[in-house]
Amino acid sequence: MRLGYARVSTEDQSLDLQIDALRKAGCAEIYEDHGVSGVAVDRPAFAKIMRALQPGDELVVWRLDRLARSMFDLIDFLRTMRRGEVIFRSLCEGMDTSSPFGEAIYAVASIFAHLERSIIIERTRAGMAAAKARGVTFGRRPVLDSAELREAAYLRSLGMKVPAIAAQIGVGRSTLYRYLHALEQMPGFADADIG
Repeated sequence: MRLGYARVSTEDQSLDLQIDALRKAGCAEIYEDHGVSGVAVDRPAFAKIMRALQPGDELVVWRLDRLARSMFDLIDFLRTMRRGEVIFRSLCEGMDTSSPFGEAIYAVASIFAHLERSIIIERTRAGMAAAKARGVTFGRRPVLDSAELREAAYLRSLGMKVPAIAAQIGVGRSTLYRYLHALEQMPGFADADIG
């Protein structure tokens, strides 16, 4: 069966052009997402058509950008289609995965997606290295700063119980146990002046 998918991003846009083209292409059913962004995770009609597709079916879109907003999304989608033995066609780009030319386009798109992913990873690593060289630290901000940790260690040395200290400082007990345990493992902790 040949199924069509049409989408516009805003409520004031019309689906007429896409629907006319999909009907002309022989789509038995057309699933419509109206006023749904291409980057939205929740696309009701798209989810419906994906459930409806069976091996041997054909999914047709008017243009690739109605379906995927990035090369990564497109390649992931095409892999899903291939695994499900579903043919994919895009009318404007003339892409048809049932033809040798369509397969070639898929292969080239995969290569470019891999290249793009590699470049992004390389840029990210270079940017992080440069930031580290400038003294930037990455990761979550510690729950306790050094003054709070000193206060907690001091109260603990006075014999105060961890639940009471945690309540006073405003952190969870398990967090405080973890910080105190890490502090106690540090060399020279027993001789340190924490008061």
